[in-house]
Amino acid sequence: MDTLLIDGGRPLRGIVPISGAKNASLPILIGTIVAPGEHRLANVPDLVDTSSMLSLLGRIGCPSLVGDVTRIDTSRVAFCEAPYDLVRKMRASVLALGPLLARCGEAHVSLPGGCAIGVRPIDQHLKGLEALGCRFELEGGYVHGRVDKLRGTEFRFDCVTVTGTENVLMAAVIAEGTTVLENAAAEPEVEDLAAFLSGCGARIEGAGTSRIVVHGVPTLRPPPTAHRILPDRIEAGTYLVAGVITQGNVRCEGVRPSDLAPVLDVLRTAGAQIECGEDWVSAGADGRVRAVDVETAPHPGFPTDMQAQLMALLSLAKGSSRVKETIFENRFMHAAELGRLGAQIHIEGNLATVTGQPHLSGATVMATDLRASASLVLAGLAAGGRTEILRLYHLDRGYERLVEKLRAVGAEVVRGQEGRPKFAVNAAVA
Repeated sequence: MDTLLIDGGRPLRGIVPISGAKNASLPILIGTIVAPGEHRLANVPDLVDTSSMLSLLGRIGCPSLVGDVTRIDTSRVAFCEAPYDLVRKMRASVLALGPLLARCGEAHVSLPGGCAIGVRPIDQHLKGLEALGCRFELEGGYVHGRVDKLRGTEFRFDCVTVTGTENVLMAAVIAEGTTVLENAAAEPEVEDLAAFLSGCGARIEGAGTSRIVVHGVPTLRPPPTAHRILPDRIEAGTYLVAGVITQGNVRCEGVRPSDLAPVLDVLRTAGAQIECGEDWVSAGADGRVRAVDVETAPHPGFPTDMQAQLMALLSLAKGSSRVKETIFENRFMHAAELGRLGAQIHIEGNLATVTGQPHLSGATVMATDLRASASLVLAGLAAGGRTEILRLYHLDRGYERLVEKLRAVGAEVVRGQEGRPKFAVNAAVA
């Protein structure tokens, strides 16, 4: 099993090109089946999760060719099932539900179950699709859905859900009549999905706000030009924090600064040096940052997917910070592992109190989920000595060419294998 070895304590300086967004790629990849034909998608990141989604598409009869532009042929859908062996690897497979119902009139999707950061139920997905006319049965760990005719409706989500909004949106685009979705997710990734569907001929208003109006159309077709996946704001935020936590300066290129506004606001408040251009952002620090209080919230609030990375930074801040997690339960599992590096974090319910320390020290730590892994990388980059991160496969789900990008800005980092003799990072890098 791969591990990551980091010799920390070095300021990171340089440019990091940002990849396409994982959380935009996944719904768009599966959304291609709503518009039969050959699709071309640019800027799809090479990640475990995107590979799993392409495998799911292949399983249902939609072959793909991966390259600078990913090509997917959705002319034929042979099967309407997302089986457990794929869903267990990637919870986003539940996004197949809406597109399969829209395309085939039926769908059989394995229940995703729980995960390390919370239960993440799909009740809002099912309620929204039922409002469009779908019927569901739960049997043998699967959701079995059928619909005779999708009909427009007015539906209000009980809580903000990104994947729930995306699932209902992908079905509503070909429903008869108009659908109004209230309390919808306003994340940039939802907006990108709507842009892709609009390129296929869908009529969508209000994407990027909490009220989305969809005027159903009879059929969709692939866009005449390749749709380009938007940049990954969470990947960018992670590298920006890397520049700050190591007291260096990292410039992320190929980004949309407006998507990063909530993160940049918090970093500025903490005393980081932030500069922005049309398609780039840089962040750095000359010393320790100040403590800040943060509460996660749906967009445009501070993203839950940046909470763990920020906690790593605050563990080295001057003063005491309070971090409140409002989106997922169990999303403080990284706190104990940060503690192995010397962080002082007290957890009480959904509130973490972080007492900043002057230094962290390298240690062996274990990742529990994707963003927890990123927080441990950041802490290891700032810590004195060597940090070894186990369960590296989590990072491969969301960070394309992580080691290559970190080395380019001066990090001493290398992949190794658990159980093999430890070796000098400097020698391996050379």
